[in-house]
Amino acid sequence: MITLFAAGAGFGLPEISPYATKTEVQLMMAKLPYRKTRGSRETAPKGQLPWIEDAAQAIGDSTFIRAHIERKYNVDLDIGLTGRERAQAWAIERMIENQLGWVSSYFRFLDPANFDKGPGRWFDQAPAHLREDLRRGLREAVAANVRAVGVGRHLREEVVWLGSLSLRALDELLEDKTYLMRDTHPVGVDATAFAMLAAILTPFFDSPLREEAEDYPRLVAYVGRMMARFYPAHPWGLRQAA
Repeated sequence: MITLFAAGAGFGLPEISPYATKTEVQLMMAKLPYRKTRGSRETAPKGQLPWIEDAAQAIGDSTFIRAHIERKYNVDLDIGLTGRERAQAWAIERMIENQLGWVSSYFRFLDPANFDKGPGRWFDQAPAHLREDLRRGLREAVAANVRAVGVGRHLREEVVWLGSLSLRALDELLEDKTYLMRDTHPVGVDATAFAMLAAILTPFFDSPLREEAEDYPRLVAYVGRMMARFYPAHPWGLRQAA
């Protein structure tokens, strides 16, 4: 059986990491049995979550995990899509992970209030004399990464504007369909879009990016549909029912 190493539930989400959420949803789409456990970046093959272990083989990074399960188990998570649509789905996924994901991280990790009640709590069980150093180290590491990709070089309002461009693009691409590419069924990119949008929309964090996302009723409803389909026990629908 596949073992998925992830961050676990938190922040009002069934899974803290949007990249682990993506992989978990794709495992469910593929109808593959798996067990989920808390993972550590220190033991991960690429130093990040998620990663999986499958028959003693360790695979890191959500994109390579998808490639592995499709190849090994003869699964096509984009079944029914044309070649052009597959290309579009890949482009959408890159926009989400390589742009919107960094904007989301900016507000989750670099907003002091959000950091203090969210990621900063990860070190609550560490020895008291180490906690602040660990928190500072995490903030500095994330800040360096966000700056390296360009997002962290902008003013706060400019970061919001960049995120709003991707949100608007996703809303236009979704239109009135049930899922991003098809009315009939979700495909691989839906796992990516759902995971990132849920991470932005969770009521746990306050941010102007969340306010922007809430202005798109179609995106809010889309996240609700995906949550109900893949995490029916999670109380998200009740909180978002307004």
